[in-house]
Amino acid sequence: MVTYIEENMAGSIAGFNVLPIRLNRKSQSGHVLYYKEHNIRGDSASLPPDRTIFVLNVPPYCNKDCFVRLFSDCGRVDSVYLQEKPTSELLPKSTTKYFSHENISQGFKVAYVVFKSPSAVEKAMNRKHSEPYILISDDQPALEAGYKKWCTEYKSERPNLKDLQKEIDEFMQTYDQKVSEDIQKAKEEEGTPDDEGWITVTRKGSKKQKPVARKEHIEKQLKAKEKKKREDKELVNFYTFQVRETKREHIAELRRKFEEDKHRIAQLRAARKFKPY
Repeated sequence: MVTYIEENMAGSIAGFNVLPIRLNRKSQSGHVLYYKEHNIRGDSASLPPDRTIFVLNVPPYCNKDCFVRLFSDCGRVDSVYLQEKPTSELLPKSTTKYFSHENISQGFKVAYVVFKSPSAVEKAMNRKHSEPYILISDDQPALEAGYKKWCTEYKSERPNLKDLQKEIDEFMQTYDQKVSEDIQKAKEEEGTPDDEGWITVTRKGSKKQKPVARKEHIEKQLKAKEKKKREDKELVNFYTFQVRETKREHIAELRRKFEEDKHRIAQLRAARKFKPY
């Protein structure tokens, strides 16, 4: 039974070839993949334009083995990359098992199929798909779908603690060795003049300098800066009670200054030598 989608989506749409697929022969619903030549500016080491096709609308149950079976009649498939979104250059392969930077979406995604020869891309673009391709048949391994797929992925995400600890220890050992080599290299380069006579001075390996004692005027300046920062962050006179408190503080400050002025005038009068009265 061919669905309405499969009957009306064969051919090409907006430069994309349409490849109808079905999960198995008993499946009543179909799906379509859209693919075209991967055209980018410049050369890409991982995705050569003359040997790569770009595939859209890839369902979650479609893995790399599916694409090998889908396009093996066009030519030998060198590699298949599944990505969350289109890209011009793939990320380098991760050397770690548990801290991989590859982010493969669990939903729909895109794929890049790299062939061994450029002629395979031309065959794939000229191929006509009259019937949907069956992903699962008697002579092909079954694909995990539904709850079985999610259970397998859940188990694979739970690492072995011994292997994880071993990988962490190896990473830290490599990192510590690199840091020590950098420090040793900086020490060797320090004090050695270059071709122009300049000497490189680094802070690595140097003794820590004793902190300089703060003077009184420096302490006042720092406190004034900190107070200004706090005042800038605070909402001044935003609420009614803040306005009242500001007025009250202003009046108290005026009274304090008035009393200081009275006391200063009294001292000046007491210190006068000429007293006419």
